[in-house]
Amino acid sequence: MSEPDIHLRKFQKELSAGTLSLALLAVLAQAEEPLYGHRIAKRLERLEGVLSGKQSAVYPVLRNLEGAGLLQSHIEPSASGPPRRYYRITDSGRDCLRDWTAAWRATRDCVDSVLEAIHV
Repeated sequence: MSEPDIHLRKFQKELSAGTLSLALLAVLAQAEEPLYGHRIAKRLERLEGVLSGKQSAVYPVLRNLEGAGLLQSHIEPSASGPPRRYYRITDSGRDCLRDWTAAWRATRDCVDSVLEAIHV
């Protein structure tokens, strides 16, 4: 792997680590019913980009968000395998999503304005 590729992968990893929580809250806020981890990961994969292909990273972040009171979960039996843990966003999670979304947009706008000034 070339040095530019290494730097790009490192940047993508750092970028996705900072945005996965936001994306998970948004996916669950849009869901009409609780979702289990695999289904949440599949929805992220459909978006492509830096968040796709991060299925193994989804589960620890879901647990952290639940531990922070932003999600609630329950376990249900599955006819096709082991029991599944279903997640839903809490009212605190919705409040946090609103705040994080505002912070994301402000950051994005700032970075976009800096990037627009360069010609790469």
